[in-house]
Amino acid sequence: MTYIDGFVAAVKADQKDAYMAHAKKMVDVFKDHGVIRVVDTWGDDIPDGEVTSFPMAVKAEDDEVVVLSWLVWPSRDARMAGVQKIMTDPRITNEHMPFDGKRMIWGGFDVFLDE
Repeated sequence: MTYIDGFVAAVKADQKDAYMAHAKKMVDVFKDHGVIRVVDTWGDDIPDGEVTSFPMAVKAEDDEVVVLSWLVWPSRDARMAGVQKIMTDPRITNEHMPFDGKRMIWGGFDVFLDE
């Protein structure tokens, strides 16, 4: 079964083009190291919550939009090997991220249902 890396971040609304360019550039890096699918989404209907929410999770500011992204790996083993290579890939070591990486949340997920 596949393995997923999920990411949620806040991006300044006026940085949408820069974020999209960054995301498109990262596709080649990810796929070169084993990712089989990359999905990036720009928030459209992201309500504020009373207890928790996507905006609260990343401490989104009024001028920011929540983005949700995921990478699909063929397996957890492929992900563990691929992440090591991605982190040292010269194409990203000096890459400017058009969002505050300190407020990004991410994690690896074992797929148990994919219909």
